[in-house]
Amino acid sequence: MQNIFKIGWTLLRIIAVISSSIVTILSSLLPLFLYTSLSNSYLFFILLVLSFAAIVIHGGLTHLFNDYADHLSGTDELSPAVLSGGSRVIQKKLITPESVYKIGKWISISLIMIALIMAIINRLELSILILIGVWAAYSYSLPPLRLSYCPFLGEWLSLFPAIFFLGLAGPWIILETIPLWAYQNAGINALVCMGWVMVHHIPDIRADQKSKPMKKTSVVWFVNKFGLTTANIPALIYYGMAFIYSFWLLSNRLVAGIVVILLLFVVLIFISKIKMSDINQVTNTEKILLLFAIMVAIILGILL
Repeated sequence: MQNIFKIGWTLLRIIAVISSSIVTILSSLLPLFLYTSLSNSYLFFILLVLSFAAIVIHGGLTHLFNDYADHLSGTDELSPAVLSGGSRVIQKKLITPESVYKIGKWISISLIMIALIMAIINRLELSILILIGVWAAYSYSLPPLRLSYCPFLGEWLSLFPAIFFLGLAGPWIILETIPLWAYQNAGINALVCMGWVMVHHIPDIRADQKSKPMKKTSVVWFVNKFGLTTANIPALIYYGMAFIYSFWLLSNRLVAGIVVILLLFVVLIFISKIKMSDINQVTNTEKILLLFAIMVAIILGILL
C-alpha cells in the first residue's frame, strides 16, 4: 500500500496540477462564490468534482502517457530532471513502462465510458469536457499523433483546448451558459500555462534533440533554427499573447485588467533575462512563474 501511494504521489506531480489545472478551475468558480447567491456548498461540491477530474486526467492520465512516450524515445533518460524529465516513476523503477501504459489505457477506457453515459443522460457538457481531457492526454504524447513532438501543434491542439475548456467548465455546468468573464479568465490562464510549459522545456533541449524520434518542441525548433539564445522565444510569444489578451479586460474589468497586465509585464521581463545554459536559473524562473500563474488566476477570479 505504501508503495502504491508513493507511485501515485510521484506520478501526479501535484504542484504542476495545482498551479495549472486547479487554479484554472478556482479562477472560474471564485466569481460564482463571490458575486452570486448560489449555494456555497453546491459550488464547493463542483470545485471538488472538477479538481478530482483534473487530478485524474492531468495528474494521472496525461503524466502516464507522457512518461511512457518519453521513456520510449529516451528523452527522460537524458533529461537533467530538476523540474523536467517526467515524474521519474519509470526511471526510479517504481513501475514498469508496460504497466504505465496499461494503467493509462484503462483510465482512458473508463473515462470514455463515463462520457458516453453523460451523453446518454443528456449531460453533453460533461461528456464534451471529459472527451477533451482524454483527447489532450492521448494526442499530446502517444503515436501516431504525438503532438508534443511537433512544434506548436502540442500546445494548440492538445494543451490549449484542455486548459481553456477546464476554465469554462464550472460556469458551463452550473449556469448552463458561459459568461464573458469566463472566456476572459480561461483564455488568459490557458496562454499563461502554455508559456510556462515552454520555459519548462528549456532544460530538456539537449535531451529532446537526442531522443528518437527527436522531440521537436517549439523550443527545440527555435534552437535548431536560430540557436540556443532563442530558446525563450516560445515562452515570450505565449506570455506576450496573454499580455495582449489581457487588454480585453480593460473594456469591462478595469482593475483586473491593470493588475493582470502589470503582472504579465513583470513575467515577460523575467523570461527575457533567462540564461538558457543555466539549468538552475531556468528552474528557479519556472518556480517564480508558477507563483505568478497562481496570482493571475486568483486575481482574475476575484476582480470582476
